[in-house]
Amino acid sequence: MSIIRTAGLVALTALGAASVLPGGNAAAATASSSAPCAAAARACVDLSSQQAWLMHGGTVTYGPVPVATGKASAPTAPGVFHVFWKDINHRSSLFNDAPMPYSVFFNGDDAFHQDSVKVASNGCVHLTRQAAQTFYNTLHVGDVVQVVP
Repeated sequence: MSIIRTAGLVALTALGAASVLPGGNAAAATASSSAPCAAAARACVDLSSQQAWLMHGGTVTYGPVPVATGKASAPTAPGVFHVFWKDINHRSSLFNDAPMPYSVFFNGDDAFHQDSVKVASNGCVHLTRQAAQTFYNTLHVGDVVQVVP
């Protein structure tokens, strides 16, 4: 019986690894028709629709919510990333100490954070206050973030 469980775990791991390809391309197994990301993603951002979701095990748990992503001169990069740092009261070291409440960093200087969803960012993903709080409270270091074109 342990051989079957081990084989099942290996197959499941292989399936999860196959669902996220370099460059942010999702394989055939996407979370759902409403979130265009792979099942392994914990957070999903769709640059074309300017929406984001939180997911767990391929199921949408929150969203879609409106976002504002990077402007043409500082675009938000598509791809698959991992949360590497969170700071509830972050202030930008790049943009004159600008407040970035509920920051969840996932790609270099790019983060989810509270800001206007009507104004393009410098690469970050702007969220409303409520959405920023939810993303901050839900996402953990190591979680997968997928940004699709």
